[in-house]
Amino acid sequence: MRHILLIGADGQLGNEIMQQTPALPNFNFTTTTIDTLDITNQKAISDLVDSKKFEYIINCAAYTAVDKAESDKDLAYEVNANALNHIGEIARLKGIKVIHVSTDYVFDGKSYVPYTEDMPTKPTSVYGQTKREGEIALLNKNPQSIILRTSWLYSSYGANFVKTMIKLGTEREQLGVIFDQIGTPTYAADLAGAIIHMIKTDIDNTIPFAPGIYHYSNEGVASWYDFTLAIHKIAGITCNVNPIETKDYPTPAPRPLYSLLNKSKIKKNYKIQIPHWLTSLEKCIHILK
Repeated sequence: MRHILLIGADGQLGNEIMQQTPALPNFNFTTTTIDTLDITNQKAISDLVDSKKFEYIINCAAYTAVDKAESDKDLAYEVNANALNHIGEIARLKGIKVIHVSTDYVFDGKSYVPYTEDMPTKPTSVYGQTKREGEIALLNKNPQSIILRTSWLYSSYGANFVKTMIKLGTEREQLGVIFDQIGTPTYAADLAGAIIHMIKTDIDNTIPFAPGIYHYSNEGVASWYDFTLAIHKIAGITCNVNPIETKDYPTPAPRPLYSLLNKSKIKKNYKIQIPHWLTSLEKCIHILK
């Protein structure tokens, strides 16, 4: 039996990956959570990796409390940046291929065209800064790594925007939702499928493992306001949703006003077809219902 280590298996993406493991029948998945593996502890990672002959590490673990990170910088740095030093170093020594998930927050959101992988990063929040430092650390320590940047992730698992809007929409007569932040919602099941595809094509020798940075989100474009209207329409919720500006909803951490990701590279290199966000949102809400 061959082995894959999945770090952060209890999050949205980790849970979605576990639903798709039958696509890799010859692999055993070893899963960890925040309670079973401290990724800020290099020895803990090393001891686990020594226990089996892992061929791949998928890292879904991250400090994702964007606003809290502004006042909890040390822990955000340890989890999002320094832990990638550990994972990268250990993976390099053991010859393990790494797939790591990053974020659109590495950009400042001031572009007017979708971000490509080679465009300059300029994070404006502690969360974005620490995630970018993690990218650099991983590629420096282990060039045989793939980094997948994604945006606006949601799933039928865990806490996320879709579930929150369904809950608030059924509890309140009206909501105010930001309309001047533009991006693309991403169904975690679709991203999980892309990760499984990257591994499967490498195993099958149809598409060699191609290290580097890739962007993955669903197709299309939306504001949080548009996203909410679609959620309520599909879920059959009648709630008056009002568009508001970012300045009317201040947060400790600034958000990118524009975070569309250009997916040409992953579509070309990995022959991946990406569904539109509305199509995937319908699938997710159908599961939730």
